Amino acid sequence: MSEVSHAWSWYQNGESRRMAITFFFFLLSTIIFILYRKAEKIKGMPGLPPGPRGLPLVGYLPFLPPNIHSCFADLAQIFSPVMMMKLGSKQCLILSSPEAAKEVLKDHDATFANHDMTVAARIITFGGQDMVFQPYGPLWRALRKVSVRELLNAQTLNSFRTLRQQEVTLMAKELHRRKGVPVAVGQMGFLTLFNVITSMLWGNSLVAEELETIRGEFREQVVAIVDLLVCTNVSDIFPILERMDLQGVQRKMKQHKEKLDGVLSTIIDRQERTMNTHGDQEKAQDFLQVMLELVKKEDPHDQHLTVDNIKALFTNLIVAGIDTTSTTIEWAMAEMIGKPETIRKAQEELDSLVGKEEMVDESHLPKLPYLEALVKETLRLHPPIPFLLPRYSTATCNIGGYTIPKGTKVFINVWSIHRDPAVWENPLEFKPERFLAGVSKCDYYGNNFNFIPFGSGRRICVGIPLVEKMSLYILATMLHCFDWSLPDGMKLDLVEKTGKKEKELVAIPTARPSCAKLCE
Repeated sequence: MSEVSHAWSWYQNGESRRMAITFFFFLLSTIIFILYRKAEKIKGMPGLPPGPRGLPLVGYLPFLPPNIHSCFADLAQIFSPVMMMKLGSKQCLILSSPEAAKEVLKDHDATFANHDMTVAARIITFGGQDMVFQPYGPLWRALRKVSVRELLNAQTLNSFRTLRQQEVTLMAKELHRRKGVPVAVGQMGFLTLFNVITSMLWGNSLVAEELETIRGEFREQVVAIVDLLVCTNVSDIFPILERMDLQGVQRKMKQHKEKLDGVLSTIIDRQERTMNTHGDQEKAQDFLQVMLELVKKEDPHDQHLTVDNIKALFTNLIVAGIDTTSTTIEWAMAEMIGKPETIRKAQEELDSLVGKEEMVDESHLPKLPYLEALVKETLRLHPPIPFLLPRYSTATCNIGGYTIPKGTKVFINVWSIHRDPAVWENPLEFKPERFLAGVSKCDYYGNNFNFIPFGSGRRICVGIPLVEKMSLYILATMLHCFDWSLPDGMKLDLVEKTGKKEKELVAIPTARPSCAKLCE
């Protein structure tokens, strides 16, 4: 009897394996058939943009190097600044000219108003409850409106002027304490920005010890989150494989999200207890309190916000605001150290306006045209997000004389546009003077499509005023208080990796006369 049972068990197991194998091949055949029919349908459309041919099923994906924006720029020279290619199951449009960018960001802004949300982005934004990846609609407008009205408008930013001055002065004092010793320049900028932005968001909700703990971990967290957001994830290219998480992107991002959620939940709980204790006796003092009051508000005429909206929005402001600005500061210092005459010119401008023995104040910033040109030239050569944030078309339309099917993923190669020799003279040279003359009309608000580091149109970055103030203020203080040099034997490394320096900039600060004020 036992032999019969064993034989029957063996037969059942074998039958299960055969069924599993049969199902696998059936599923694979179905996927290939669907992708083939979809590709054939797209091929049949008239006037599709040119582009490189890829392999069946995977498209051009196997041929992409780590710095995709550089690869796309080279391919655009061969095919067209309006180029199309398949990346896995995704039909992708790559734009590499100011004219094509203008068509998408201005002429057809409504058609391309939605960002393409990746699996990693969905996780870290609490299911897409944020402002950056939220589809264009009532909730996006509500989040953008409250961000601008309560945090990023000129009046509110001016109210935090003393806070910014305190934090930048603390940074200068720390650099003075470490003068003559190599320091990580980007890290100094990051910590200063972290203190400013988090104080603007949630005030004093954390005690000093708690703030010091998360500050030490946060840079590593933010860098890891950004790396996962920009990496090529097979789950985005073949959505049917998302459950398998072949690269571990979802698993890693969920770990970061849980840590971030823990910090934000602690802060929100404390603020809610404070509000319940004081009732309506006190006017809102920080952005978190404003947001929590909106969550409690039940107005049929307004879009209702949730606690997850708060967490996701704060994630946007922290990750994007801190990471991109500290990256710009690091690139600016690296480029200037490579061209010492730019440091000399900036210091001469600062000494003339501020005085050699005085500290830079925020009121000086609008009167420093060369310093502003330095920042713009840095953003031209090193836009912190080389593709901006990819979008997708919600309807079939025409771009550059070509038909763009509905659902096409769109990359706007700002890195390539900013280095276009047809627009920029000697485009690979770091030359701030170019922003003092012929292209002085280039601002940060997407009005000149030759220079769009923060995008353009309705989805342009809302944090531009704060980014502009903080990048100028931190750089002005670093340059006015210190001379900078590389450690002995170290060569300047300007190798790029997806918008960032591949190796962090380490430099030695040497005190200048204005540092005397730091000791008072």
